[in-house]
Parts: sequence; structure tokens; C-alpha cells
Amino acid sequence: MHLGPELSPLERQEIEAECAHYPERRAAAIEGLKVVQKHRGWVSDGSLQALAELLQMPVGELEGVATFYNLIFRQPVGRHVILLCDSVCCWIKGRDDLNRRLCQRLGIKPGETSADGQFTLLPTVCLGDCDRAPTLMIDHQQHGNLTPEKIDRLLDQLQAPGGEDG
Repeated sequence: MHLGPELSPLERQEIEAECAHYPERRAAAIEGLKVVQKHRGWVSDGSLQALAELLQMPVGELEGVATFYNLIFRQPVGRHVILLCDSVCCWIKGRDDLNRRLCQRLGIKPGETSADGQFTLLPTVCLGDCDRAPTLMIDHQQHGNLTPEKIDRLLDQLQAPGGEDG
């Protein structure tokens, strides 16, 4: 068994606590991935391998879970992850204008991270907030009925001193 330095004692403790809620260890795969990402910001190949061993499951199976679940990041992301809804409702209500404003303000394209490492912009299929379209999620907090001006205010808050915990 590998279980080297790829998982910290705290990560292992939290993952073991999640395993206790399931009849089989492998059933805690998503929760285990979330624990790793909470501590590291993303799930590296090494931590995926160590987690698979801890959950007693094939690494390929865990990789399948990690790549299926769109909120598990398999490469480094910025401090703030912006998920811009790409649904038909959001598109009709002005999603493209929001995308242009975000790209302009952050100096990136969708799928990229800003040069300062603060923001990653990712399109997502649907945030399930169609009645408040267009919508996006920043750091697990949803924002709806957006306009380019509201985008500016959100980014100003996150970029302000002390606003990074946003």
C-alpha cells in the first residue's frame, strides 16, 4: 500500500470520517475528493492515487468519478473559481455579454486562470437557476439576474483588500 505523503493526516482523518457514513469505503469517493480539494484547491494525480488506495478502489475508477463530477478540479485553479452558466436560458438573457465582461476584466478566456492566480473562469452546463438567468457561481455562491455592471461590482468586491475570502 502506497499511502505516502500525498494525503495529510488531517485529510486522512476527514476522509475516514466520511467513510464511516457508507457501507463500503469506495462509496465515499466524491466526499473524499471534496476533502482533498478543500485542502489543496484541486486533486493532483498523486493525491488521487493515495485516495484510491485509502478507499480501497482502483485508481481508474476514482479518476472516472473525479472527471465526471464537474466541481472536482484535476488541475490547479485560481483562488476564486467562477462558473458561468452556459444554458439556453442564460444565453437568451445575455450570458455572452457577461462572458465578454469577465474575459475583459480578468484578461483571460474561458478555461483559463488570471495571471495573478486569483480567478479561473469555467463555463458550466447549467446551474439550475434559470428563473434568475443569467447566472454564475463564484466560490460556491450563486448570483443571478446579472448584468455586466453587476459583474463589475462582484469582481470589485473580490479584488478589494479583505475581499478575497468572498
